[in-house]
Amino acid sequence: MPPEPRANPLLAGHDAAQAMLAEAMRGGRMHHAWLITGAPGIGKATLAFRFARRLFAGPAGTLDLPESHPVFRRVAARTHADLLTVEREWDPKRKRLRGEIVVDDVRKVSEFMRLTPAEGGWRVVIVDGVEDVNRNSANALLKILEEPPPRAVILLVCAAPGRLLPTIRSRCRRLPLGPVPDDALAGLLDTWLPELPEEQRLRLVTLAEGSPGRALQLAEGGAVAWSDLVNDVLGRAPTLTAEAAYKVADTLGRDEDAFSTFMDLLRAGISAAVRDAARGRADPDQARLLGVRPLDAWVDVWHALTRLQDDTESAYMDKRQALVTGLTMLASRSNNGA
Repeated sequence: MPPEPRANPLLAGHDAAQAMLAEAMRGGRMHHAWLITGAPGIGKATLAFRFARRLFAGPAGTLDLPESHPVFRRVAARTHADLLTVEREWDPKRKRLRGEIVVDDVRKVSEFMRLTPAEGGWRVVIVDGVEDVNRNSANALLKILEEPPPRAVILLVCAAPGRLLPTIRSRCRRLPLGPVPDDALAGLLDTWLPELPEEQRLRLVTLAEGSPGRALQLAEGGAVAWSDLVNDVLGRAPTLTAEAAYKVADTLGRDEDAFSTFMDLLRAGISAAVRDAARGRADPDQARLLGVRPLDAWVDVWHALTRLQDDTESAYMDKRQALVTGLTMLASRSNNGA
């Protein structure tokens, strides 16, 4: 398995974004704020830390920096004095991560920006998951972006830029990351999961849809084993009965990882079918599934499944019953007695 983003030396599939950052450093046209966007698990935070390390070490033709370099080691160990990372903090009362980045977290950025660089170079702030800022913390962040200090860079890592204030987005240089190509993703999985049979790694490449983080999450949750069950369920969805739904739930048991992985794959299968149908490329199995209701109604089903999964996982609800509820959404109205 790979190390966390701050200690990860590997980034694949984002050569254009890396070249843009390296050129900005060499050309002396460094923007004070960058908004790095893209799907979850695609490498946004890894790129941010990669850029920070190169800023501290000095410009070069690429963002590469050997793991043996002192800057790499200090960033990985969280001991570099000129780097501040902001993200959702642990809530000791609820014993889980907070649901948002609060204003006190952003105030740390303002205090940090007033300091003189300890090593005489750049100060870098990485806000990981900036879409989780609440209204007060968003306003505090906006004030910082409006009055940037010299030789300071703010890197906003964001999976949902539409949730940010337009005024925050307008003050950043946008750096969108697309899906990692299959061959590059396969190479990463060869390195990170060498113990997994090649056939299973290739299956993960297909399931992950260009996201290395998603591929690893699916591997940890046993996605290769559950994907066959998901395909079977989607194939039988138009006539799926409540009894069949309970049998699927019994197969998964009450394992939290199994529930999350199965629901992720189920939603991914629906979204892929809708996307392919919209492009006129649906295969016979997808066409049979989608024939139950209009495409826009399937979008509603996808959103309903997402809400069901989020509510179940956040509120520690009965996963078995939630799964049955979700599966019955797939069947035709007549089959459900509606």
